[in-house]
Amino acid sequence: MFKVFRAWLDHFFADEQALLLVVLLAVGLASILMFGSTLAPVFASMILAYLTLGLVEWLERFGVNHLPAVWGIYSLFIALLMAFIFVLLPLLWYQATDLLGDLPLMLEKLRGLFMLLPQQYPELVNADQIKQLSDAAMAEIGNAGQLLVSFSLASIGQSLTWLVYLVLVPILVFFFLKDGHMMVLWLTAFLPTERNVLSHVWLEMDQQIANYVRGKVVEIGIVGSATYVAFLWLGLDYAALLAMVVGLSVLIPYIGATLVTIPVALIGYVQWGVSTEFYTLIIVYGIIQALDGNVLVPLLFSEAVNLHPVAIIVAVLFFGSLWGLWGVFFAIPLATLLKAVMNAWPKKLLSG
Repeated sequence: MFKVFRAWLDHFFADEQALLLVVLLAVGLASILMFGSTLAPVFASMILAYLTLGLVEWLERFGVNHLPAVWGIYSLFIALLMAFIFVLLPLLWYQATDLLGDLPLMLEKLRGLFMLLPQQYPELVNADQIKQLSDAAMAEIGNAGQLLVSFSLASIGQSLTWLVYLVLVPILVFFFLKDGHMMVLWLTAFLPTERNVLSHVWLEMDQQIANYVRGKVVEIGIVGSATYVAFLWLGLDYAALLAMVVGLSVLIPYIGATLVTIPVALIGYVQWGVSTEFYTLIIVYGIIQALDGNVLVPLLFSEAVNLHPVAIIVAVLFFGSLWGLWGVFFAIPLATLLKAVMNAWPKKLLSG
């Protein structure tokens, strides 16, 4: 048994670059796990700078100097940030609290619908079961209300921290945009000059993560905006809140679109019942989802890495359980990182 394990180690870890790659990955993971909360503004700034760096490079290709390009894109970033904080965020909060206050009435209307089931299918469900389910749902709504109040009270104490983040993140984003290339050169100066495996993994990851993350942000914006306009045109209640949920649902491939259909259909039914408006809502929502999956995704991710659907679902579940929403968002890039390491590792070892 020991000889088999020793042979395995010699095969996969005999190369010095392989060991260096393992050490760097371990240090990066340990840093995130140990100092993730402390360095959250730094990590968030790096992500935002990486998202906007493509626009800076795009301006530079048209002859704009680096510093004017940075200032132009940074000004756009600040304008979007201010719009999110002072326009979109209050609207979402208002609609979320409004929805929470209307949930008991919505649940009562749905219970009236469900009470018809024992008459139509007495062998499958009875009135007592419907009552138990509705009582449990009402209890959960009460718990949600208490959670919202406690969150509001707790957020008052954390307001100073959020203000610090609000100041630090834009400043860090500017310097990462301005001096990011110099920082990368400074860090790579500490690495060995012979780093073919690391260079291969870095180049592949830089291209794939850029294609995926930037494309995903664009997809969220387009799907969310189109959904908001459609819901607003139809007169659907909580249009902004539902549009945000629909936009964020694209983060979870194969699952998000299915899950978000439930609240859209329920709110549409409670508002209109089984009517022409309800069917119009379902048709319009279905068209948006079809255009997203068949037109927008192929257009935005034509150069993205090809991962098997099972690998994508496993990555979403695994990294989402570790880091929540950020884990879901970066599940595919992290899976791409593992694939790039696996692709580069054996080739280097076998060629050596």
